[in-house]
Amino acid sequence: MKWQGRRQSDNVEDRRSISGGGKAIIGGGVIGIIVLLLNVFGGETGQQIAPILELFQGGQTQTETAAPLSEEDKKMGNYVGVILADTEDTWNKIFAEHGMTYEKPKLVLFKDSDQTACGSASSASGPFYCPGDRKVYMDLSFFEELKTKFGAKGGDFAIAYVIAHEIGHHIQTLMGTSSKMRQMQQGKSDAEANKLSVALELQADFYAGVWAHYNQTNLDTGDIEEALSAANAVGDDAIQSKMQGHVVPDSFTHGTSEQRMYWFKKGFTTGDINQGNTFEEIQ
Repeated sequence: MKWQGRRQSDNVEDRRSISGGGKAIIGGGVIGIIVLLLNVFGGETGQQIAPILELFQGGQTQTETAAPLSEEDKKMGNYVGVILADTEDTWNKIFAEHGMTYEKPKLVLFKDSDQTACGSASSASGPFYCPGDRKVYMDLSFFEELKTKFGAKGGDFAIAYVIAHEIGHHIQTLMGTSSKMRQMQQGKSDAEANKLSVALELQADFYAGVWAHYNQTNLDTGDIEEALSAANAVGDDAIQSKMQGHVVPDSFTHGTSEQRMYWFKKGFTTGDINQGNTFEEIQ
């Protein structure tokens, strides 16, 4: 993506040089990877399951102090700032066109662990949006795992896609979609409640596509393919197949690889937020 020299958002909170120091860090390995993928694009709930991991690992934790930022760290921080600025410009425009005012969220970069209004965040959790403080939380090491462990192409636009997806959850919070979804889940079976969760996640993918539609002049050749590769890698069916050798559709919470790619492409093709009623089409 063409990003160098462009405006950076002032809503990035870069905690990478201070996060992790003196805090409990969940160990890596297989369990950490499983949790990372089960929580990838963790939705608007921002729920964390670090305490469960500690039980699996005998309650053992370790502490470490985050190292000073490298030049590559700084470069990636600047890139994130540009992408967040692009989401601000896009959603300011779309909200204004619909007679609404866009409330800009914060994006927090951290290493290893951090504290949020939704509980503790760890590198094993994957990027997520916390409605409690209306912030996106992201440890950039996630993207290396996504590429090396689960076959995504990688590339900087995979990061842009994830940010745009999490901002999609912020849009859902502002529009009241998230709260309506929680109300709809009340009294439902687990399978029916999961369908609603899938619809919420697919709509966030759609909103990520809408954002990409509005930023086509800044795209490089292959950017959309990078986004689709990431969407494919984090489909519930792809994750379950890799982790347990079979899929359980009733347990899906984010959608299949095919669904995630479809809704991103629909948002990118139409650029019309009125075309993103995933709740109606997933029934």
